[in-house]
Amino acid sequence: MKTFVAGILAAASVFSITPAFADAFQGPYVGVQAGWNHDRVRGADTDIGDLDVRDSRDSFIGGAFAGYNYKITPNVVIGAEGGFNLGADDAMRSGAAVVDPNYAFDLSARAGYLVTPKTMLYVRGGYENMRARVSDGIAQGHETFDGWSVGGGVERAVLDNVTARIEYRYSDLGSNGNGFDRHQALVGVAYHF
Repeated sequence: MKTFVAGILAAASVFSITPAFADAFQGPYVGVQAGWNHDRVRGADTDIGDLDVRDSRDSFIGGAFAGYNYKITPNVVIGAEGGFNLGADDAMRSGAAVVDPNYAFDLSARAGYLVTPKTMLYVRGGYENMRARVSDGIAQGHETFDGWSVGGGVERAVLDNVTARIEYRYSDLGSNGNGFDRHQALVGVAYHF
């Protein structure tokens, strides 16, 4: 009888233990994102020469990201994040001149404020690099467009280790008097370790 009671008490103690859940806004994470992308080009300085592309294009964009959050106070979070994105049907043209983005990556710092234990408002800023196929109708090649980006959003813990977010970003990829602006509205889901 003592063994039976001891077994029941042991089983009850196992089921009564509350697991320690990870803090979604502390530590490393990986995720995926997708959304709307709007590129606007007003000339492009490339290795094959200046392209007089003056066009804009709305497209779908998707990709992945990874980062690290660190709580400096119970409500203030800072971190770093890197992302990689691909667009679909995003080529911009003027006559025979073409700028066709292949992929982009970004590195940025984030700073956020927890308005509730599960909801963070944040801003971000950093570096963006976009690789594109370029052509003037005769010669073609690839060009790298470097620039900066800023943005912000809201992120919410939806499960113990999973967050969802909505974000807006603006990027300036122009150079030498040419304009290349990028606007993005993204939704993402991240898994926190």
